[in-house]
Amino acid sequence: MDELNPPTPTDHNELSPLPLAPLSPLTRRTLMKGAALLGGMAFLQGCGGTRLATNFPEPVWPDQEPLPQPAKMTYTVPNRQPQVYAQPVPQPQQQASGITVIGRASWTREQPKWKFSKKMNGVDRITVHHDALLIDGRGQAWAASRLNKIRRSHLQRGSQWVDIGYHYIIDPDGRVWEGRPIDIEGAHVAATNDHNVGVMCMGNFERDRPTQAQLYSLDSMVADLMRRYRVPMGRVVTHQELKPTECPGNNLQSYMRQTRSSRGRLASMA
Repeated sequence: MDELNPPTPTDHNELSPLPLAPLSPLTRRTLMKGAALLGGMAFLQGCGGTRLATNFPEPVWPDQEPLPQPAKMTYTVPNRQPQVYAQPVPQPQQQASGITVIGRASWTREQPKWKFSKKMNGVDRITVHHDALLIDGRGQAWAASRLNKIRRSHLQRGSQWVDIGYHYIIDPDGRVWEGRPIDIEGAHVAATNDHNVGVMCMGNFERDRPTQAQLYSLDSMVADLMRRYRVPMGRVVTHQELKPTECPGNNLQSYMRQTRSSRGRLASMA
């Protein structure tokens, strides 16, 4: 760092060694305590410094502070096989017109905090997000576990948080999950949640690309919402089009520009 100007090291040959006095028992005890304290601090730093070591981004939770806009970069992701969770989960489902949505009872027994909720009172906007987390597994049980973790993280932000912030979530295999009930206002864009449906795709799309299954389900779900609530294409937006944030990541943002165009798939489905 520019602010640090350490002195130039002195040649060891120019230094005359000084005789060292033997350490007293008190001095030995003091040094041993100091070494133990430093060792404990190093351990704690290691426990808390995992994110720095892995250099993974923090999740983009709803209503977060704006993120700085980074320079665009190309990443090479190792071709690793993600973990598949073998345990199945129940599959009660609800039907939207033309698409199957897995009901929230499949991933949580908890109810929203109704006393803090606000009625949606109609829909006139749809906002697309990512969760900014790397995909470290696949399968329905894995996706259900991830939804629970996101919901718990949202609720830990304060007692006024009602539930998971998004209304619909799409996993890498293209399954569509019910999040927060559609009849109550979401918490996914700061100060812009009125009449706004939040649709989130799992993944970090600054680094990775959405799967084809995800993109097809995203177009299908958004098109269904557009027809159901008569939302025009001009009111289908991404998080970064409303607030200064990286969400939904450069790769999904590029796709959203294409699919909303006159020849895009979403335009043909809506």
